[in-house]
Amino acid sequence: MKIFRILMVRLWLVAGLLAPALPVAAQVDAGQALLEALDVRAFEAKGEAIDAIVASRDPRARDWLAALLDGRLQRGKEDRRFVLVMSTGGRQWPVVDALSHEPLGSLGRRELSRISINNSLRNQLRSALAVLDLHADDPALRRASAERLLGEVDAELAPTLAALIPEEADGQTRRRLTQALAIHRLEQGDISAIEALAGSLHNQARIALNRAAQGDDELAEAARKALAGIEQNLRLNRAAETLYFGLSLGSVLVLAAIGLAITFGVMGVINMAHGELIMLGAYTTWMLQQLLPGQPGLALLLSIPAGFLVAALAGIAIERGVIRFLKGRPLETLLATFGVSLILQQLVRTLISPLNRTVVTPEWMSGSLVVNDALSLTLNRLYVLGFALLVFAGLIWVMKGTRLGLEVRAVTQNRAMARAMGIRATRVDILTFGLGSGVAGLAGVALSQLTNVGPNLGQNYIIDSFMVVVFGGVGNLWGTLVAGLSLGVVNQILEPWAGAVLAKIMVLVFIILFIQKRPRGLFPQKGRAAEA
Repeated sequence: MKIFRILMVRLWLVAGLLAPALPVAAQVDAGQALLEALDVRAFEAKGEAIDAIVASRDPRARDWLAALLDGRLQRGKEDRRFVLVMSTGGRQWPVVDALSHEPLGSLGRRELSRISINNSLRNQLRSALAVLDLHADDPALRRASAERLLGEVDAELAPTLAALIPEEADGQTRRRLTQALAIHRLEQGDISAIEALAGSLHNQARIALNRAAQGDDELAEAARKALAGIEQNLRLNRAAETLYFGLSLGSVLVLAAIGLAITFGVMGVINMAHGELIMLGAYTTWMLQQLLPGQPGLALLLSIPAGFLVAALAGIAIERGVIRFLKGRPLETLLATFGVSLILQQLVRTLISPLNRTVVTPEWMSGSLVVNDALSLTLNRLYVLGFALLVFAGLIWVMKGTRLGLEVRAVTQNRAMARAMGIRATRVDILTFGLGSGVAGLAGVALSQLTNVGPNLGQNYIIDSFMVVVFGGVGNLWGTLVAGLSLGVVNQILEPWAGAVLAKIMVLVFIILFIQKRPRGLFPQKGRAAEA
């Protein structure tokens, strides 16, 4: 009986190989024969039938095998027709003919008979699908297929991969196939395979080398040397990842603090409502997405000028309504702006909601930039880092290349002398506060892509913003940039082993000690007022 079954499978294999050259009707018959070989009790025979389908090069082969793996390749109990179940939700399942892909309506679960498989066949199917995908025209599909083969190559698949590697045009796919084949050869005791895996950071390669390193022979020694080199590369990549996350966190601190540095430097005002201006920018982004549903990218681009404008107008209102009456009284200004921050928070809770809101990240900001197997850079943080640098460059241009910047620098260095030279200090205060508040709104736009938007969003950054301003030097943009990025990296380094709270305490203690030595920060102000 077993000999007869093997003979039939071979006949079906020959029929499958001839399928592309046959007329349509004959192809349907060949496909029927290939599927019939799957509908048997013996799992061994099903495995042979799977090999026959792969070797047939039938264009429908991948759909059949994928459906078999998912449990969607079934057979009608009455007409014995092979069908592909398109969806298993509900009582009635939509099905199509497995051979012609003709829609057959919906059938109930009891009207179908499922072709069963075991774990061994599931592994075989995954490998078979990977082999089929390796012949696809799409390089991305071939790369994904090669990725799935790592650690899954067996003695039957190895010759096929060895023949495919020289023919593969895509470098990444060829490298993955080489590593997959090397893992298999290493498992067979081939010491030459270690050379192909020595520089790999892929997890499957490290697993294979770790297994080979369990021993005292020459193979184990070579595997241990390869692992030592890989561990060194992993440490370097982890350091690079920590640096990247630290810079991305620092860029957020720069955006949050740079507007505060301008207003604090010009007016000497401790604005405790600065965090709520950040919050307004984030809510502006969320509201634009509500107005433009389905277009998160366009809404995000429009929220950049809109967030700046909303926060700038709110800042000007705060300056005209509160701060201008309290000039020269820093403690009262601090208390008043703290009250404004509470009012803005409650206003948002009343008008919108006390619950956090989610801002949709555009598709072009989603995903990661894969550098290697151990290092990937999330795109949203990369965009925020670039955005922070652009905002910083724009502010440098405003401060260095415009009349407003000249007047701001003059008022910052010596307000009395600036007034004597004809500069309208009140007008400069209004425009400066509006500019600093607008930049806070831009920080909120950026933060909406990294975290949820809520009434307490700004409170998470106000203290850190003041630390950045004091550490970098009041009113100095370059100091704010250096201090923000530095504190971001230091926080990222300390948090894994000290915890988030203790890390912040340590940073705060460091800044206090630093200020004892350099009261004016890293980049102190210049001018007579600064020296007084």
